[in-house]
Amino acid sequence: MAITFSDLHTESGLKSLDQYLSGKSYISGDQLTKDDIKVYAAVLKKPAGSFPNASRWYDSVSSHIAPSFPGKAVGVRVDGKGAPVDAAPAKPAAAGGGDDDDLDLFGDETEEDKKAAEEREAAKKQSSKKKESGKSSVLLDVKPWDDETDMKKLEEAVRSVEMPGLFWGASKLVPVGYGIKKMQIMMTIIDDLVSVDSLIEEHLTVEPCNEYVQSCDIVAFNKI
Repeated sequence: MAITFSDLHTESGLKSLDQYLSGKSYISGDQLTKDDIKVYAAVLKKPAGSFPNASRWYDSVSSHIAPSFPGKAVGVRVDGKGAPVDAAPAKPAAAGGGDDDDLDLFGDETEEDKKAAEEREAAKKQSSKKKESGKSSVLLDVKPWDDETDMKKLEEAVRSVEMPGLFWGASKLVPVGYGIKKMQIMMTIIDDLVSVDSLIEEHLTVEPCNEYVQSCDIVAFNKI
């Protein structure tokens, strides 16, 4: 059941708070929570000595209050609008209203809280992905169309292919026969980002590379 206090600007409201706090240290038990912070925000000043329980509670909350506090409000409500208290970090009541003009004490997350939580979760996933992602060293045979193919331009065409996780390495020309040479080229890939088959089929053997490249074959594939 929700805990409801009358308007804490009035004697009757402070009396109900004082009676509720009899035998209790704080609103929700023995520990300071957002319930206390938000009820504190609705009390304009320290209750008089005629309300000993409320006065003791007010002093205790005042000594612990901070810009932010852990925990969620647990169904506590204050009837009537509370004037703002500079020292209290309570969130303002939402515009509009229902049947009762109540102060919302459920401590909903702000947009900033949600954004920060999403960023932390994304960073955690990214960190986990980086740990799991492996690398491979791949040696490719790149074959020209014929002995008249300009091998320098062939190499330039191959190296012009760029994508995240792809790093080109050393290359050399290897005689095949009849004056034809093929190019062997090393590359390092991040496995989660680059598919060698897709690289060959969608980049190295299609325009503009296929003006010089007749075919590509994987000679060696080793995990690093």
